[in-house]
Amino acid sequence: MEKTRVIVGLGSCGIAAGANKTYQEFQRIMETDKLDIELRKTSCIGMCYREPLVEIIDEQGSYLYGEVDAGRVDEIIDKHIKKFTPISDYIVQSDKIPGKDQHFFDEQVKISLRNCGHIDPESIEEYEARDGYKAIGKIADKGISPDQVIQDVLDSGIRGRGGGGFSTGMKWRFARNNQSDQKYVICNADEGDPGAFMDRSILEGDPHGVLEGMIICGYAIGASEGYIYCRAEYPLAIKRLNLAINQARERGYLGKDIFGINGFHFDIKIKEGAGAFVCGEETALIASIEGARGMPRRRPPFPAESGLWKHPTNINNVETFINIPWIIFNGPDAYAKYGTEKSKGTKVFALTGKINNGGLVEVPMGISIKDIIYKLGGGITDGKKFKAVQLGGPSGGCIPEHLSHTPVDYDSVNATGAIMGSGGMVVMDETTCVVDIAKFFLDFTQKESCGKCTFCRLGTKRMLEILTRITEGEGKEGDIEMLEDLADTIKDSSLCGLGQTAPNPVLTTIKYFRDEYEAHIRDGKCPALSCKKLLTYTVIDEKCTGCMACIKGCPVDAIEGERKQVHKILQDVCIQCGVCFTRCKFDAIKLS
Repeated sequence: MEKTRVIVGLGSCGIAAGANKTYQEFQRIMETDKLDIELRKTSCIGMCYREPLVEIIDEQGSYLYGEVDAGRVDEIIDKHIKKFTPISDYIVQSDKIPGKDQHFFDEQVKISLRNCGHIDPESIEEYEARDGYKAIGKIADKGISPDQVIQDVLDSGIRGRGGGGFSTGMKWRFARNNQSDQKYVICNADEGDPGAFMDRSILEGDPHGVLEGMIICGYAIGASEGYIYCRAEYPLAIKRLNLAINQARERGYLGKDIFGINGFHFDIKIKEGAGAFVCGEETALIASIEGARGMPRRRPPFPAESGLWKHPTNINNVETFINIPWIIFNGPDAYAKYGTEKSKGTKVFALTGKINNGGLVEVPMGISIKDIIYKLGGGITDGKKFKAVQLGGPSGGCIPEHLSHTPVDYDSVNATGAIMGSGGMVVMDETTCVVDIAKFFLDFTQKESCGKCTFCRLGTKRMLEILTRITEGEGKEGDIEMLEDLADTIKDSSLCGLGQTAPNPVLTTIKYFRDEYEAHIRDGKCPALSCKKLLTYTVIDEKCTGCMACIKGCPVDAIEGERKQVHKILQDVCIQCGVCFTRCKFDAIKLS
């Protein structure tokens, strides 16, 4: 019988939830009680809302425990490991007994995330045990030509997962057809939206998979050098990438004549970025690697013709590269069977916002937004009504509830005014003000503008000023039309994707929620009761007990009344701070 294995999820999300302490507690008890079990580490498996996660694999089966803080370790060891009695109350998934969160996995198809949560990311042996480096080995053993590799990528139908959705195989072919004595492969790991959580998790959980995808790309286009451009804010990802690169070099998977392919020399370096959102744009990223300020340049020429140091360069993001070994090893048809006619394969989404089950999910293209939110995400928190979803990151768009049947594929999402982006999905409920959300995202993109284009630099600033006025009750007639005019000009006149998509949150919220903008401007009201300066606080007479908690908390003495008598809020003094609302224990303060 094999040893019982205890596997603790130690991705960034798990560590933030206290998984390091959980691991150390398992280690302490094992040593104290001299338990003959195998304690291992893995990364995030996507169920972030249940962190810290611990999987126990024994002769009975596999059991995934959720919310295992250090205080629960002793009980799990005593009952499950010593007495072979799993604790059903803590189990979220199992192949033996029903897990309370099995629905989170039922609709998923894991290709990009196939190894995340299943291997120790710091062990090349564990990657190899799950068919790691067998795709490039297959190319070497069967003598598959670079052109055939590119054809397989084309036949799979995979499109770039970084946001633009351009054909990956076509991009590789352009780079291959441009002749040069030096070519480069770049992995863009610097997206700055919520979808970057996905990139970070893959880098932390399956770094060798990304390296193998880059190696295959290098072979296909004729490149000899690769760069992973990763923001320095991801220290764990960088640590594991460096370790993986060193392990691959020791194995001979990086270097000269790798995998016995005569003349194929390829190595990979890491370039740490400073976290500028604009460096997610490929020409700005190239400038940063070259040591210049990260600013986009006019295209053409495209990087496939003149990229890093003016040599042909292919750039894909983390999720794109992680799919490549699976496609080559299993064949393009196996990948193309998932998805829709024009959007093949699977897509990873980072679910966040007003949703019960936040985390990473990987689903076949074509699944509806509604199914992702309700079947995998567990619906809206506190039983509130689903209002909209922000898809595509800060420069994505808001898709309203009545379009939640929209299938997740590039063309259908684009038709709504949103974009696929790198997979950020922010869920909103009825208490979310879309005007405030538009302001929030535009504030981010405005600050992240590199300033090169006048319309992006100043146009987004003017739009932000208008949105701020509207949310503070100072909106005026014509503001909506001015926002639309500015947005269209910025989209048409900006050089890169950041400026071209920055107005999307504003345009889509105006398109689908124009009445909320009008309520802010014409009525001085926020329908979602979210914008503080547009709120009116009043006392509900029949509920007020005269406890004086609100009076004691009010910072401007805007409430009057005697003890055990109904209080009154002086509207001309009230500053809408909300202290009275939070202090009242009898729900006697009404918002309107």
